[in-house]
Amino acid sequence: MRITIVILLVCLLNISILKADDDDIDEEITIDDAPGAAANIEKTNVPLMKSTSSNIYFEEQFQDKSKWPRWVKSQAKKDGVEEILAKYDGEWGFEVPQSSAYSDDYALILKSKARHHAISTQLSKPFDFSTSPLVVQYEVKFQTNQECGGAYVKLLSSDGTQLDLQQVTDKTPYTIMFGPDMCGVEHKFHFIIRYRNPNTGVYTEHQAKKTTEPLDSYFTDKKSHLYTLVLSADNSFKMYIDNKLVNSGSLLTDMEPSIIPSKEIVDETDRKPDDWDDREKIPDANAKKPDDWDETEPKEIPDESATIPSGWLENEPPMIADPAAVQPVDWDDEIDGTWEAPRIDNPACKDIAGCGPWTAPMVPNPAYNGIWRAPLVDNPNYRGKWEPRKIPNPEYFEETHPYKLTPIGNLALELWSMVDSIVFDNFLITSDQSIAKQYADQIWYPKSVLEGQAISAASESVIDAIVKATKDRPWLWAVYLIAILLPIVILVVFCWSRKSSAVKSTDGIKKKTDEAEPDSTEQQLSSGENDEETEEIEIDEQQMKRNVTSTAGKDALENDDEGQEEEEEEEVNATETSENTNKSSSPSASNKSRRRLLRKE
Repeated sequence: MRITIVILLVCLLNISILKADDDDIDEEITIDDAPGAAANIEKTNVPLMKSTSSNIYFEEQFQDKSKWPRWVKSQAKKDGVEEILAKYDGEWGFEVPQSSAYSDDYALILKSKARHHAISTQLSKPFDFSTSPLVVQYEVKFQTNQECGGAYVKLLSSDGTQLDLQQVTDKTPYTIMFGPDMCGVEHKFHFIIRYRNPNTGVYTEHQAKKTTEPLDSYFTDKKSHLYTLVLSADNSFKMYIDNKLVNSGSLLTDMEPSIIPSKEIVDETDRKPDDWDDREKIPDANAKKPDDWDETEPKEIPDESATIPSGWLENEPPMIADPAAVQPVDWDDEIDGTWEAPRIDNPACKDIAGCGPWTAPMVPNPAYNGIWRAPLVDNPNYRGKWEPRKIPNPEYFEETHPYKLTPIGNLALELWSMVDSIVFDNFLITSDQSIAKQYADQIWYPKSVLEGQAISAASESVIDAIVKATKDRPWLWAVYLIAILLPIVILVVFCWSRKSSAVKSTDGIKKKTDEAEPDSTEQQLSSGENDEETEEIEIDEQQMKRNVTSTAGKDALENDDEGQEEEEEEEVNATETSENTNKSSSPSASNKSRRRLLRKE
């Protein structure tokens, strides 16, 4: 029965699905995520900023298509990498992102995954750090959750010559690297500078201390985030995300390693003199070993006061060969060696103190002294711990204004990413922080609001979406109800089946063991007839055994039968009395009892 119900429900579900498919042929069904979803939000044109300020060194909103060619894709190869991975063959595109809040908001998009990408452009004019501050600002949006990769920018160093942008690689010198980066569970917000040592001319990298702000959401929330760096002539730096300060410090004190080297360094050529004694304590040369010092005594000895525990069987081995083990049929003595039964615990030792040879436990030896050593005394020649001498650091320089970095001439994105569809937009390099604030307020902020509204609309109640979908297609309610009720019905059917089986099994056990059941219950009344029939069958079996008994014992059996008949008559009377009391008579059982008595007569 339950199988029939399950099959019927499955058929109903299939019919409903087929009905949905038929309707889809005539009309394409699109169920929005929720009322007011992103698709229903009317998109407007992207706002633009136009500024003629001389304090802008680079600006790119990607709305002027005539400027796209100034972005040059690298054709170079990485050094020290396998040929298949060395190429900068990652794809870039200028297009409107799929998740754009505006209808015409073009942006630069990283379009391939697990590849090296490099694209760069020249600044409108170099930034030589003769003015302050330096403000770098741009937007990044991860349209898919980032797994491993960066979205930082590199401000390439300028030596006054034209840089071949088609040859940009990871080895191309940069002055500042800034922006987000992550891999696995490690999230970073980079600010790294390359500083030239005025004494040696060598460039070294120095990165800002790690921020304590959580950064994981910026890689997963699928929103445009604004990254801003403000580097000032007083050597201070400030790092913002969405106009929120997340890190700050000084170039003099908060970079790792420090920009200013230490004044002194360890002399690598210095060596410890041979006669340098750095032992603080030495053995007392005047001490002598006592005459009664015995070094031969062991540390522990057997306990002489110990006695063998009662019941210990010294002649019984703790392990014996398994007597039930049988040599495998395919065992070959020449190949496998002589077969031996596996060893098991000796059952004779199970509940006693132990078996096998008994040995006394070990105790500390009171006569033990160990090896004699002279006591330690102060070393009169001790000169202290030796350390190599320090010498003036040839790389040390004094600098109070490390803000004056190598001039910047180009902006580059040189990245590796395990995901695609990373959006870059609204680049700005300026020396006026108020201009950066205007760009953020008029371009990024309205976009962020619209993206937030779209995400909120897409995450509205699922119930509202279901109700909306059924307005024009009421038959969907049947699909929803079947999809909800089918698992519940199947669960109830199978659980009830198990319960019924358990009840039947319990009744069978009670019948076999003649276990007493509670009085005055419906189950007792309903099972009474079955109990009576069971007792009658047992009496018939006893009667058959008596009939096959030898002739010599018939007299005794007949006497026993007379007594048995009297007992059975009393049982029948008792049964009839019980049946009258419960108003639940069993004619078949009474007839069977009478027929049995007649057969005996």
